[in-house]
Amino acid sequence: MIFNPRTYDPTHLDAESRRLLRATVDFFEERGKKALMASYIDRAWYSDFLDFAAKEGLFATFLTPSADDPQKRWDTARNAALSEILGFYGLDYWYTWQVTVLGLGPVWQSANPAARAHAARLLADGHVMAFGLSERGHGADIYATDMVLTPSPDGGYVANGTKYYIGNGNVAGLVSVFGRTPDGYVFFGADSRHPAYHLITNVVNKQMYVSTFELRDYPVREQDILHTGQAAFDAALNTVNVGKFNLCTAAIGICEHAMYEAVTHAHRRMLYGKPVTDFAHVRRELSDAYVRLVGMKLFSDRAVDYFRSAGPDDRRYLLFNPMTKMKVTTEGEKVIDLMWDVIAAKGFEKDTYFDKAAMDIRGLPKLEGTVHVNLALILKFMPNYLFDPIELPPVPTRHDAADDEFLFRQGPARGLGGIRFHDWRIAYDKHADLPNVARFREQADGFRTLLRDHAPSADQQKDLDFLLAVGHLFALIVYGQLILEQAELTGLDPVLLDEIFAVLIRDFSGYATELHGKTATTDEQAAWALAHLRRPVADDARTAQVWQQVLALVGAYEMKP
Repeated sequence: MIFNPRTYDPTHLDAESRRLLRATVDFFEERGKKALMASYIDRAWYSDFLDFAAKEGLFATFLTPSADDPQKRWDTARNAALSEILGFYGLDYWYTWQVTVLGLGPVWQSANPAARAHAARLLADGHVMAFGLSERGHGADIYATDMVLTPSPDGGYVANGTKYYIGNGNVAGLVSVFGRTPDGYVFFGADSRHPAYHLITNVVNKQMYVSTFELRDYPVREQDILHTGQAAFDAALNTVNVGKFNLCTAAIGICEHAMYEAVTHAHRRMLYGKPVTDFAHVRRELSDAYVRLVGMKLFSDRAVDYFRSAGPDDRRYLLFNPMTKMKVTTEGEKVIDLMWDVIAAKGFEKDTYFDKAAMDIRGLPKLEGTVHVNLALILKFMPNYLFDPIELPPVPTRHDAADDEFLFRQGPARGLGGIRFHDWRIAYDKHADLPNVARFREQADGFRTLLRDHAPSADQQKDLDFLLAVGHLFALIVYGQLILEQAELTGLDPVLLDEIFAVLIRDFSGYATELHGKTATTDEQAAWALAHLRRPVADDARTAQVWQQVLALVGAYEMKP
């Protein structure tokens, strides 16, 4: 389950995809750990990586929708694989890829053929892109923008305004900029090399370049306009739907590399005459970290299938996307924290990957759409998901070399509460023989009872602090469903699957306790919370088997100096 550069060969993908992914791994491995650490510490711009990507046509191949070249396509499965690899070697490398994904979103959704052709040429020439949405005063609030386009006497517009927190803004061949005209919203393309584009600074203390820039009378021609009016608004939201999915695989890659270091260090470190891994609490923390990481991978891999199978009549991916942005990334924080408790001071040493992971893992749930924003979004799907399922065709595993073209014709970004789902209980019923799956199912059924018998009042529905506690409980049920579906599709070891649900039971009990303690919680709701606390079903043999899987990581991968 855990990515290992020594043995990596994505046989589920086509030959050219495999070659490019393997070449990316080899690029980092040949550089070695010393260079990787030094460039991070020195905050050195990663021109060598971008030169490699340009030479191989990496971004052009993975991020250009199919046209005449069948190798070029937007394929969420292989994009996820690349995202995981880049996260494994460092968030900064992932970030330049991620921001390019976002910058291309408004372009590939545009009906402007000149802009689309221009972006394809830039990709072929090795350029990266940027997504000019957020501003210092408004964040990513797309209802408010101070980037203003005024009509030019010569035709077109001139743009004036400042954007803030814009990745790749120092070098982007194309920046998709969100603004407004006298008639409404607009998305247009800008070039960071233009004299009217003024780069101000890098706003973070990092290797990545997260810019603030100002446009001063920047000329915007008709061929630069990507969207206007409601279409521009929708393009912003739909781009986030597509692009921010990559957060989950970045978190997975970061945790995988850190886990090799942590488990290997802990097992080889002697304390009181025996390996640190002989201590019961260490085994528990490392095992928890491992099963949480496996759960992250199972959920994210299955979510890929829903993205690739989406269409106008199946938009279930719009629930699973904020789940990957919120749930998978916060699980990543837990994984790092569990391992950090074990390796302690080692996790601060500058020559480790771990200290970079401990810093970078925090950014994914906090900077790319905060946890509370995504939880509030997830809540929109809760009534239909839990209470009103319909029959839908099964979603297969999607590793085929197809272009995920629907992602760029999603249509209006509204109506989330009307999206329908198949019955979540089907996945749980198939694994009812596993004791912890069955016990978690009791908690999930109980959550439906809470909403039916003691539903949040009108005042509680206005209390976001209260609703977030409810949202965490709901998210666990969704999380478990996709984990179970992927476990069935991949033939996951049932011992490992049951251990994952032992963790989910503890998490559910923790969030129920949190709900119990909220000021806004009624006595009936508080009583429900106490009544649905559960302990996982213990099994020493199962725990021992999972521990052997953790120990198998010792020395399995160490990056060469």
